[in-house]
Amino acid sequence: MRSMKIARNPIFHASTKHIECHYHFVHEKVMLREVELVHKPTSEQLVDIFTKALGKNKFEKMRLKLQVVIVSTIT
Repeated sequence: MRSMKIARNPIFHASTKHIECHYHFVHEKVMLREVELVHKPTSEQLVDIFTKALGKNKFEKMRLKLQVVIVSTIT
């Protein structure tokens, strides 16, 4: 949420003075309405499959969303 607020308003937080140029690029695209930032609940964060230990059900759900298949199932 904080990153979304910063992208919408780069002076939201004092630490924004140290943000790299690509963050300002995102801010510009938001202001031009070329990009819309949408909050995703933690349960829908696909990056979790790469960064966290997940239970089997959540892992398989995320793997399906990424369209990754088990090699042994390909014929």
